[in-house]
Formats: sequence, structure tokens, C-alpha cells
Amino acid sequence: KGHRNGRCLVHFAAEELPPMSQWRDREEFKARVLDWAAKFDVKVHGLYVRPMRNKWASCSTAGTLSFNDELLGMDRDLGDYVIVHELLHFSVPNHGKLWKSLMHAHLGDYLRLEKRMRAFSR
Repeated sequence: KGHRNGRCLVHFAAEELPPMSQWRDREEFKARVLDWAAKFDVKVHGLYVRPMRNKWASCSTAGTLSFNDELLGMDRDLGDYVIVHELLHFSVPNHGKLWKSLMHAHLGDYLRLEKRMRAFSR
């Protein structure tokens, strides 16, 4: 029914399933935001996933984060791009060299993700 892969038992059925590319629901998305926020030591005081007309996300200096609910239907890596993008603004307010280097450090080829996000244009 399964085999040893390293130290944990992996079931064959689980191996055959493709990785989920989209978010199951808004709670999973919010959990991901909080995971990233913990990595960046950002204190989140309000977290919302709601309809937004003109942008993918916004943040306030008070620690409120809002994300466009359309992100829930997109690939998780694009969600991570938007999440990391917003959270970095708590420490780097612009898109300068430091912000770009941090995006690269956390997401790798973030420019590829940025290009994919532009295809959805907000």
C-alpha cells in the first residue's frame, strides 16, 4: 500500500495526485498570508479577502491587509507573489533595489510571476 520514502510512509495514491494549483478556499489563503507574515515578523491586525475593482491587494501601516477575492481562483504561486509583494511593503515602502532583492530571495524568479500577473491586469 505504501513504501518508505526517507523517514515517512508515502502512500501510492497520494503520489499520483497532481499538486493542487489553486486555493481550496479563503481560509487556506488567509492561513498562507499568516504563514508568510510570521516569516517576515509582520503583525497582521486585520486580514480580508474581498472584491476589489482596481488592484490585487493593499496594506495599511496599521497592519491591515486586503486581498482581491479573484486571487482564490488563481494558481498558488501567483497568490504567493501578491502576498509577499504586500508584506514586503511593511518594511520596504517602494519597489526599489532592496524590495526587488527581497522578492528574489523569497520567490526566486519573481519577474516571471509578475509577468503572469500582468496578463490578468488590474
